[in-house]
Amino acid sequence: MAVLEVLRTARGVARSLLIYYGKRGHRAGMDRMYAQFVRPGDLVFDAGAHVGDRVAAFRRLKARVVAIEPQPALVRTLRLIYGRDADVAIEPVALGDKPGMIELKLNVDNPTVSTASDDFVAAAHRAPGWGDQAWTRRVTVAMTTLDALIARHGVPRFIKIDVEGFEAQALAGLSQPVAALSFEFTIIQRDVALAALDRCVALGFTGFDASLGESHTLVHGTWQSADDIRRWLLDLPGAANSGDIYAVRR
Repeated sequence: MAVLEVLRTARGVARSLLIYYGKRGHRAGMDRMYAQFVRPGDLVFDAGAHVGDRVAAFRRLKARVVAIEPQPALVRTLRLIYGRDADVAIEPVALGDKPGMIELKLNVDNPTVSTASDDFVAAAHRAPGWGDQAWTRRVTVAMTTLDALIARHGVPRFIKIDVEGFEAQALAGLSQPVAALSFEFTIIQRDVALAALDRCVALGFTGFDASLGESHTLVHGTWQSADDIRRWLLDLPGAANSGDIYAVRR
């Protein structure tokens, strides 16, 4: 990388560290949310671990964590923060429906929206409020599946998936039941969220709820059917931007 791009990457990572580790309320909200799904000693997969704020929440809940992150700069960050923690395994890979290699589109100024999805980039370019985002670098990274990671690490009690428009492909690589999971949705790609929801139904999940943005609060407070969550998602205004769908086996 050129010196300027190295500096931009470092600034982007520093920005993420400040945003995701700098707010005490953010930390407390995550702990309350994930305590509904994770108990001490449980195994958790954090897919799209980014700078590891969710890893920190799972560790505060005394869970063991597999942190899955393909961005080279963020892998280095995770290793600096968690490399000495025996209960955190760092997997420097992307997730998809099959093992192989895939091109990752990097937003060096805002690494949280880096993606393996061309459709995500195209949707962002067309969407109001996304005009200042740019994916200026491409890297080829290894891709694996959730099934392969389960074979390596064991069955997690909870899987958090936040992979910027690649959620349905990541879930396509899961063929066995887990107790609960979450996946991110964006309003600019409701179709991806609906495909991921359909995959959850096929995997046997029967209860669903959602949170908006970084609220870390379930919208409904009771488990809804897949059809109810589908209608709720389709009715959301564009200003809602993004959030997470939670799925459990009841």
